[in-house]
Amino acid sequence: MENGKMRAAFFYGKNRPIAVEETDVPKPGSDEVLIAVKACGICGSDLHIVFEEAETGFLPIILGHEPSGVVAAVGHNVANCRVGDRVLVSSGVYCGECENCLRGRESICLHKKFLGIQLNGGLAEYMLTPGKNIFPLPDSISFEQGALITDAIATPYHAVTKRGKLKIGETIAIFGCGGLGFHAVQIAKICGATKIIAVDINDVALQRAQKVGATDIINPEKEDTVEAILNITGGCGVDLVLECIGSQKTIARGVQSLKIGGRIVVLGLSPQNINILPPDIFVRKEFSLIGSSAWERSEIKEIINLVEHKKFNLDLSISEKFPLSDINTALQRLKDKEGNPVRIIIEPNANK
Repeated sequence: MENGKMRAAFFYGKNRPIAVEETDVPKPGSDEVLIAVKACGICGSDLHIVFEEAETGFLPIILGHEPSGVVAAVGHNVANCRVGDRVLVSSGVYCGECENCLRGRESICLHKKFLGIQLNGGLAEYMLTPGKNIFPLPDSISFEQGALITDAIATPYHAVTKRGKLKIGETIAIFGCGGLGFHAVQIAKICGATKIIAVDINDVALQRAQKVGATDIINPEKEDTVEAILNITGGCGVDLVLECIGSQKTIARGVQSLKIGGRIVVLGLSPQNINILPPDIFVRKEFSLIGSSAWERSEIKEIINLVEHKKFNLDLSISEKFPLSDINTALQRLKDKEGNPVRIIIEPNANK
């Protein structure tokens, strides 16, 4: 924080390179915390913003919604941390007062905003966050792993446990085994699923999923997905499908892979319409089509506990690490899936 200045990665608009520029270190308000960012993951949502049509709250904006770091300054109303504490940041900023928040549904807060999307985020040497959005990061969890907890793990955790309500003894098929699907495999294993079927066109991603708990793997380019799932489950289909791609085609195949009374949770994002089955089939088989968005702060605490107690294998989760100056290279590698990445981590203070 030399002379009150810092480096930050600013996004100026679609298909324009991210600009790493010097700017003023922000000062925390009474309810805010200033974080010296040690690690920040980049993911598919960042690609949607940089290369596609996804909108941000304003321009230019500092992206990055998977940060962890060290508390550098604390607003006078914040009592849950001190300067020097290791923390991770939950990027979902929820109002706590709307109808949905009051009934325990923070993830669909009517006024929610996200750090790194509608508010400045963690691709900077320092970032501001509401004090209520930070969580202690145990010494046994690295900053890189801490960055994974918010979003890369929290999003599929919410989808599988809260929205999908996966139970012990049930079966699940996970369509798409990138950053979200890879961690969903481990969440399904923790939940006690008896069959965890990983579906992806990338053999490396499938092998990686097998290493952390997938009982069966399917490459749709080599065999019919629905037929393979029915064969694996003795002809009845799975209890739950998790769709992490957002493709009209895979959502339809997911529904066709369900057993009677089954449910599909969609967390993949795309502008495509959802077209699945004629209503008479969908209704008579009592299928459930469920959307899942983000996570709730209470789930972050649960995940920290699971990671701390080695319930997650994160050895394969971090594909590469880059300094802030190489943010454009990192984004392009993620876009091109070069090296079959799960998560790429940016280290804004790597040389400090």
